[in-house]
Amino acid sequence: MTWSPRARVFWPILVALLVADCTTKELAEPYLPEHTPHEVLGSFVRLTLTHNPGAAMSLSLGPYSRIGFSAAALVAIAILFRLYLATTATDRLRTAALALVVGGAAGNLLNRLMSPRGVVDFIDIGIPAWRLWTFNVADAGLTVGGLLLLRVLWQETSERRRGA
Repeated sequence: MTWSPRARVFWPILVALLVADCTTKELAEPYLPEHTPHEVLGSFVRLTLTHNPGAAMSLSLGPYSRIGFSAAALVAIAILFRLYLATTATDRLRTAALALVVGGAAGNLLNRLMSPRGVVDFIDIGIPAWRLWTFNVADAGLTVGGLLLLRVLWQETSERRRGA
């Protein structure tokens, strides 16, 4: 079986992100006491275990968070996979961005479905007076991939407008 150039970019990135995300979450739970920061690079980068039953930035749907956000993730993954299938075989940047977003969404979805406590977050970045929300490897993939995808889609739209 030969893989298309698109598949050779998409699947390794997606699988690597999923493996890294699942592995780090599995390591964080037994080794990090909940809500106790452990400095990695001074107070700028800390490991602080939390469980998020909601979505990004602790958004919540109350008792329906688990099912609601799981359904939303499944719909998003389906839409993004269709976008992947519509991507040209040589568009490596768009393919990589889609792999990061799908991999991040899938990592958090798996964790949400398997853990009644919520998604494991443990990366805590900031300065003492101002900290970002605590996140995980899947969230980093989602964020980087989402920004990259926005850039690619913006560029594609600009090129279409110039060509018209």
